[in-house]
This record gives sequence, structure tokens and C-alpha cells, in this order.
Amino acid sequence: MDIQTAIMEMIKQYDRIIIHRHKRPDPDALGSQCGLAEILRASFPQKEIYQVGGPVEGLEFLATMDVIDAKLYQGALVIVTDTANSPRISDDRYALGEKLIKIDHHPNDEPYGDLVYVDTKTSSCSEIIADFANNQAELKLTAEAARLLYGGIVGDTGRFLYPSTSAHTLRVAADLLTYDFDAPKLNREIEQIPMKVAKLSGYVYEHLEGSPSGAAKVILPTALLEEFEVVDSETSALVPLPGVIDEVLAWALFVEQPEGYFRVRLRSKGPVINELAKKHHGGGHPLASGANASDLNEVAVIFNELQALCEAYKKA
Repeated sequence: MDIQTAIMEMIKQYDRIIIHRHKRPDPDALGSQCGLAEILRASFPQKEIYQVGGPVEGLEFLATMDVIDAKLYQGALVIVTDTANSPRISDDRYALGEKLIKIDHHPNDEPYGDLVYVDTKTSSCSEIIADFANNQAELKLTAEAARLLYGGIVGDTGRFLYPSTSAHTLRVAADLLTYDFDAPKLNREIEQIPMKVAKLSGYVYEHLEGSPSGAAKVILPTALLEEFEVVDSETSALVPLPGVIDEVLAWALFVEQPEGYFRVRLRSKGPVINELAKKHHGGGHPLASGANASDLNEVAVIFNELQALCEAYKKA
């Protein structure tokens, strides 16, 4: 039995299904989670389907979360989308369910769950969910599900700019666009940023530190974020900015947290960076990862390692 069929069979066995995603969600986390929830609600109206997790951090235009009692997990099927490792799952109650399914597109470094469906070749978890819905005759794709899945694909492909965008990705997106939702509006909602973040973008460009290797970094201290009245979740809009510079090959944004450590957002146009991220309490995709630095000393170590990766890439 292939994994999609096995997942479908398990879904049919449960009257209550609770769907989780990762902390600090992006459009793909919400798109895959809530897109799947909408598909299951339309396909099995007699079942209880919940989408749960912490704050959606400025992505309320995509979806909001259900608030449920812990007792609902008893005898329930739990599905986690777009989450590589269990510590990143939003809401620890995911472990209270009877069975657990993992659906993801990140490297499968932690294959948690009773069923694990990971496809690292896809652009996004939303693409996986769209394929799953299209491959199962019993599942119904609705306009709202299509909106969510399209939003997830747009978000994780960087508006179809990233190397993970395949011909199949574009075919899936085109099929989703046949459903009745306002795609231009959704694209604007995903793209637009508050004025305060736009002003902070200027700081990023002015203070970006580059090296001859093509590595670049910028540090955003908490005092600076307070000055611009920007919270950590809003800094995600700043991550792509260095990538438009022709001299930049790979880059890191170091965002200081109130606790004193730095959240590290890593991106690359070629050098593989996820192994570097793993060394610093993180992980992710080969060209898009996250990590943590305990202090400025570790910030310097990470940037030195990033420079080494860029130098090796250029010599290869």
C-alpha cells in the first residue's frame, strides 16, 4: 500500500481529526494545515475537523485557529503538516492523540509519527496536500481549500522564484486558479508589508555587511526592533531583501530575541546551508534554513562558516 492510500485509510477510520503545523507559521504552514482541514470538512461532513496551534502572527487573512479542549484528543487522529521535527510543532497536545501522521517537504531528519509522508522534491507542503486531494477520488477540493493551498505554494516558492518551483508546481498552481477565489488579492496580502517594516528595510540595506566570498549578514538588535516598533514575526518580510543584490550568494539575518539569543534566518542562491543550520540548533531546506545563536560570539562563528561555504561553492 502506498503512503497516500495508507493515509487515506487512516483518515477514514477516525471521526475526529486534529491538524497541527509549526510554530511561527508562514503561508505554507497555514496553507497546508488549513487547506487539508477544508478538504476533509467538505469530503467528510460527518467528521469533526479542527485546525489548532498558536498565534498566526499577521497571517489572519489566510486562516485562524480553532480553540479546543484537551479531552478532544482522546481517540483522535492527529495530522501535522510542514513541520520537520517535533519540538517545532505548535501546541504540545499533538502527542495526546491516538494516531499521528506527519506530512512534510523538509528533510526527514526526525521521522516522528505512525505514518510519515515526506517529499523533499516538492516546492511546499501545500503542493503535497493538493496532489493528495487530486489523487484521492473521495476528497473534494473547494474554493477555500484552493485559496489556502495556492497561498502556501506562492509563499514557499517566493512567488515562483525559488529553485524548488518545478513544472509540476506550476501545473498544480494553475489548477488551483480554476477555483473561485481572488488570487490577485491574495497575492497582494502575502506581499504587502507595514510601513514600519518598509522603513526597517532601509536599515537592512544600509547595514548589510558583505564579504568577498559572497556571504552577507545583518544584525537586528532588540533595541532597533523597539525603535521601529517591529516584532520578530514581522522580520520575515526582510529575509529576501539581500537576495536581490548581485554580489550576494548566501546571507543571514540575526534577529535578537528578548531572552538575549539570536534567531538566525539563512538563505542561499547555491551553497547548501541546512547542515550549517543543524550545527546551531536549527535545520531546514538546502537553500532556506533557520538556526539559533546564543550570543554575538556564535553569530560570528555562523557567519565565518557561511563565508567558508560560499568560498567552497565558488571553487567547486
